[in-house]
Amino acid sequence: MSKIIPFKAVRPTPDKVALVTCRNYDDYSSAELAAWLSFNPYSFLHVINPAYMYSQKITLDKRFKGVAHKYQDFKEEGIFMEEDKAVFFLYEIQNKVQSFTGFIAGTSIEDYKNNVIKKHEDTLQYRVEYFKDYLHQTGFNTEPVLITYPDNETLNSWITEKKKSQPIYNYSTTNKEKHQVWKIETAAEIQWLQQQFEKIPELYIADGHHRSASAELLYDEDKHLGNENLNYFMSFLIAESNVKIYEYNRIIRDLNGFSKDDFLEKLAENFIIKDKEQELWKPQSKFEFGMYLDGHFYALFYKQENKQPSILENLDAQILYDKVLQPLLGIEDLRNDERIEYIPGKQSISTIKELVDEGEFEVGFMLFPSDISEIKALADNNLIMPPKSTYIEPKFRSGLMVYEL
Repeated sequence: MSKIIPFKAVRPTPDKVALVTCRNYDDYSSAELAAWLSFNPYSFLHVINPAYMYSQKITLDKRFKGVAHKYQDFKEEGIFMEEDKAVFFLYEIQNKVQSFTGFIAGTSIEDYKNNVIKKHEDTLQYRVEYFKDYLHQTGFNTEPVLITYPDNETLNSWITEKKKSQPIYNYSTTNKEKHQVWKIETAAEIQWLQQQFEKIPELYIADGHHRSASAELLYDEDKHLGNENLNYFMSFLIAESNVKIYEYNRIIRDLNGFSKDDFLEKLAENFIIKDKEQELWKPQSKFEFGMYLDGHFYALFYKQENKQPSILENLDAQILYDKVLQPLLGIEDLRNDERIEYIPGKQSISTIKELVDEGEFEVGFMLFPSDISEIKALADNNLIMPPKSTYIEPKFRSGLMVYEL
């Protein structure tokens, strides 16, 4: 049984929402960041990093307090408004290839602790601690955890009808996305939606494992204060068939002392190798891998006799680590080894070709994306994916909804 709650959101006024919301802070180059901060006084980037030009010269404590003060400034200046009662929201994101629709709600720390909300990624403790401190000092969160629920025709039909009503937001962004938000505010609607989720036995985190772990840690440390808002964290709940899962491709700086011919010979022990020459080839199905090396693309087909019954050992990202990255290229730590970098699968594989051709990297590997059934199977068995296994959309706009603690 899954528990969701409405909450008293703080959000931009409708006339400013397109100016306020922004992409994730890390998605901006230094030049883009400077431009937005210079020319858009309403951008939520001013709240996220109010001391942008001097961020390396101040302590984290001062930076977090600066975020809290700037957020209060936005509220006092009427850029943000607060709901007068707890509500849910229905949110739709449309890009040129797909649309995503889900519910913005509070989800239960208790469900998270009891594995009703399931995880498939490991977390880094220092990142969990960092974001916990951020939440504690700033007193708000605007980055919901992306959570999937099983496809549900009853909910789908309700969503279709709800979209016929007037949205509270209807705007476009400079990356050519259209955003619409509907408020779910009547007592009957709220109760009905909660009842539907109570029928769902398990939810799955798609993206936001560090955010949910930080919310749990903050709850554990501050629950004695009696703040009911700490019992929940903001989530964006979406049907599992509606998420888009991309792979993360890998580029490596060197061959760990192997010559090209020796490296190909070692690969042939576990893969059938086909030289695709200049063809921009990428994997077409599971157990297939692409490789770009010395100006040639290669198709690598994992040999049938190597396949294992284990869910984790049959994961393509794990196979690449177990058979290539760790034993041949000597990469033990996928998170911290400076010899490996990651390219989201939504980027063209020509990006990998360009990076290798420029000489900073020697080899690139392309993977076939995991599907939701693999993610769920891993979570159900308390197994953890290798780092950077999936790049999942949709991505939520910062500053669209604020959950105050």
